[in-house]
Amino acid sequence: MKGMNLSRQALGALGLIIGFALYALTGRLPVPWNSVLVGVMFAALGVSACFYARGERWIQALGAAFVVYGLIRAFLLR
Repeated sequence: MKGMNLSRQALGALGLIIGFALYALTGRLPVPWNSVLVGVMFAALGVSACFYARGERWIQALGAAFVVYGLIRAFLLR
């Protein structure tokens, strides 16, 4: 039996729900850790976008921008 064949729209909506829930939960952390965790989430999103893109340059560029912003947010912005 093959894996479930969910549409891209359903997976995108699920990803948004999970992302907003995680973002809301980070607000409950102490001051330095909430910014670090949000930065790590942006960087992870960028890395996953780069791997998922498979030849689509604009998605890879967007993923790289997310990684850069995530690192800046995690280590420089407070």
